[in-house]
Amino acid sequence: MSAMTATLHHRPRSRSPLEDEDLLSEILLRLPPQPSSLPRASAVCKRWRRLVSDSGFLRRYRQHHRRSPPVLGFFRSDYPGISYTPAMEAPDRVPASRFSLHLNDRYIILSCRHGLVLISHSSRNQVLVWDPVTGDQHRVAAPLGIDMTTTPMDGQVLRAAADAQHFQVVLVNYKKKYARAIAAIYSSETGVWSNLIQTPVPREAMEYESMPPVLVGDSLYILLPGDSTSVILEVDLDSQSLAVSGLPMDTFAKDQFLMVMRAEGGGLGVLSLTGFAAELWKRNTNCDGVASWVLGRTFELDKLLPLNSENIRHTAMVAYAEENNVAFLRTFDSIFMVQLESLQFSKLPENSNCDICYPLESVYAAETSIGGGHDGADQNMLNQ
Repeated sequence: MSAMTATLHHRPRSRSPLEDEDLLSEILLRLPPQPSSLPRASAVCKRWRRLVSDSGFLRRYRQHHRRSPPVLGFFRSDYPGISYTPAMEAPDRVPASRFSLHLNDRYIILSCRHGLVLISHSSRNQVLVWDPVTGDQHRVAAPLGIDMTTTPMDGQVLRAAADAQHFQVVLVNYKKKYARAIAAIYSSETGVWSNLIQTPVPREAMEYESMPPVLVGDSLYILLPGDSTSVILEVDLDSQSLAVSGLPMDTFAKDQFLMVMRAEGGGLGVLSLTGFAAELWKRNTNCDGVASWVLGRTFELDKLLPLNSENIRHTAMVAYAEENNVAFLRTFDSIFMVQLESLQFSKLPENSNCDICYPLESVYAAETSIGGGHDGADQNMLNQ
């Protein structure tokens, strides 16, 4: 045998890229953040199953997709507790039973953001922060000066910037008698509340329950609606200050719905809906710091959605999923999800008669096995 032949004969077989576990882990990390992605991957072989079941991989997977989570469904207050309605079709549909929370007292949902749910337990003057995917719960007592029982209030939860472990809670009281809004901000990292912050608010703008706020940059924007005056309350989380600004329109028209949203291209926006006519407004700020509202796109919902306009006189806005820029619109028998940039829409598989609901935008990576363990594919997800 020649030296060349011997060399060729003993040349080691080149490794497949998928045999490199570090490279394979990076590839699996980039699977779409749909609930069925990891169960399907875990069904390929024991090696893949072990990788996608690892707690470190799951943490990285959620972190990698934190800016593009799917809308899994929505929560709503359902006396005496809260209920969940799935929004996705099979095989990505996560059943309501996966996100059940057994409560022994009357609780009211306040907000849902970054995969966390904030729930009011006013009889104990505290809030519950709940992660439906992991099941983690944190109870936080309200600070002195915030009244959870007799004064109208808003509550918001969000994860701290670029930190999946810590969260912030914002509670806002509306003192109509004194025409003021009072707020406090809690940090789970420090375990303490900020000092109370407050600002004047027109009494006329505190007549109705506000729609869920929107987070834009480092500020929460809360729409405060009234018959004669409507304003937007800004909670600046960085400077821990409050400010009040106006809307594109000062008052509500008959059958008009308004909702704060993220504007196309960034910044603060407002969605106005009157009958079937929708308007998208954006707030611009010039070089002198002066803000003004600019009307962007308009569209007719009865031409966009499969509605029987003879039986439906208007649609109501019941929620906004800010990471996906999706509005939830309710008719008397259906709920539609409309992506406000592409105007693509879908009809929810289940109808839920609610006035306000709270979308769950989260990466659901809790199930990679039969029965919820971590040594096999979740056949319930795969067989839907």
